Amino acid sequence: MFNLLKTAVLMAAITALFMAIGAMLGGRAGMMLALAIAVAMNFFSYWFSDKLVLRMYNAQEVDESSAPQFYRMVRDLAQRAGLPMPRVYLINEDAPNAFATGRNPDNAAVAATTGILRVLSDRELRGVMAHELAHVKHRDILISTISATMAGAIGMLANFAMFFGGRDGEGRPANPIVGLLVMILAPIAASLIQMAISRAREFEADRGGAEISGDPQALASALQKIHRYAQGMPMEAAERHPETAQMMIMNPLSGGGLKGLFSTHPSTEERVARLLAMR
Repeated sequence: MFNLLKTAVLMAAITALFMAIGAMLGGRAGMMLALAIAVAMNFFSYWFSDKLVLRMYNAQEVDESSAPQFYRMVRDLAQRAGLPMPRVYLINEDAPNAFATGRNPDNAAVAATTGILRVLSDRELRGVMAHELAHVKHRDILISTISATMAGAIGMLANFAMFFGGRDGEGRPANPIVGLLVMILAPIAASLIQMAISRAREFEADRGGAEISGDPQALASALQKIHRYAQGMPMEAAERHPETAQMMIMNPLSGGGLKGLFSTHPSTEERVARLLAMR
């Protein structure tokens, strides 16, 4: 119930951002148009954003015949968690990472890069996939997927405001400086909304994943290893779609420019310390 409330708050906050940018672009008429777009985007995000995110990463669905060991691992962990079997995807990407998506446990998907399968031991990989299934069990996946889709849309709308100008509340041309501020501040505001939700969510998924796998040390070891590899191995799809970074088990961005100002993930050191304290 609490996660449903968080989802409603997230959608309302991002809708308000849409309306503010719409008002800058076209006054009252622009605000109402932005409201209509936001409602349509919220509908789309609820039903289709998981498919959009998987397409962004060119994720390929696998089954027991195409990836038997990995598929059976996910199935075993889903049974331990008392969850329906999610759809399982692989992403042909060297950078080690993983995420879960979908609107509820009955329509969930988990995805992992081919790099993470190569880098981690079976025990560590179980810890990572248990973490992703904890997101499914806690119903975090709808929040993260909607926020990724909507944050990307806000970025595009802010760029539109910059390049095409806007109107004030009485229909007069807006100050171009205001357009520049909107272009810079709107994506930052969207990132702050994501941050407010995602950091606590990662700690809870770590704890839940450790309970599902029964092995907090394995997840701690996996996080340390992913952190080391990720330092010099940026994830190309995530760099193209930085709004999806908060869905990953580890921040996949290189940290350059505005992307590095805000982190949607807690520090690896703190996550590891909390996991090791569960022993």
